[in-house]
Amino acid sequence: MTLLQTLSTDSLSSMDSLAMDAGAQNIGLLDLLVKGGYMMVPLYLLFVLAIFIFVQKLITLSKAAKTPGHLMDQVKVLVQSGQIEKAKMLCAGENTPVANMIAKGVDRIGSPLKNIEVSIENVGKIEIYKLEKNLGLLATVSGAAPMIGFLGTVTGMIQAFISIAQEEGMVSPKLLSSGIYEAMITTAAGLVVGIIAYLGYNYLVTQVSKLVHNMEYTSIEFIDLLQDK
Repeated sequence: MTLLQTLSTDSLSSMDSLAMDAGAQNIGLLDLLVKGGYMMVPLYLLFVLAIFIFVQKLITLSKAAKTPGHLMDQVKVLVQSGQIEKAKMLCAGENTPVANMIAKGVDRIGSPLKNIEVSIENVGKIEIYKLEKNLGLLATVSGAAPMIGFLGTVTGMIQAFISIAQEEGMVSPKLLSSGIYEAMITTAAGLVVGIIAYLGYNYLVTQVSKLVHNMEYTSIEFIDLLQDK
């Protein structure tokens, strides 16, 4: 009877300890992020910066791509019929890179063709700069975030081994493992931020390239129009 009671008590104690261990292992994402230490702060800031730049550029590129497909056809008809002022007003109503380039070309009608080409090219350079603004910063975030994460891991490992060195007697495996996984959190967070920024950067670069190609095609079409005029 005593033996059965002892076995029952041991079983209950084992189940309680297992339950406590399982409860301790259920660590939420927020807890993990907090355990990452002070090196998580710049990663938080870089993540917010990357999202802000991506959304801002996405809105800018969406507006820039809204040039009506029939704009060049309408400008062509107005220029060939001599209605230059109406062509200017039509372009002024569309605040897009393509429309701004055409507007500059229309405004320079009457000047030598070479001067018109240079004027359109200069406006195109300004518009491209606006489209590419802050893309370099997003690329910097994609490269800097993983490195900051690795730095956080190195500093965390140093702190973990310092804590182990200060322990007297047998070192607890729990102390060692907790110190290591807390240090690795910054690496994971840095990689996540870096990957998101890198994917966002490449997507935006692709969209900018499409817009630049459209701008070049439109400028060539406009110059051909003036040559045929």
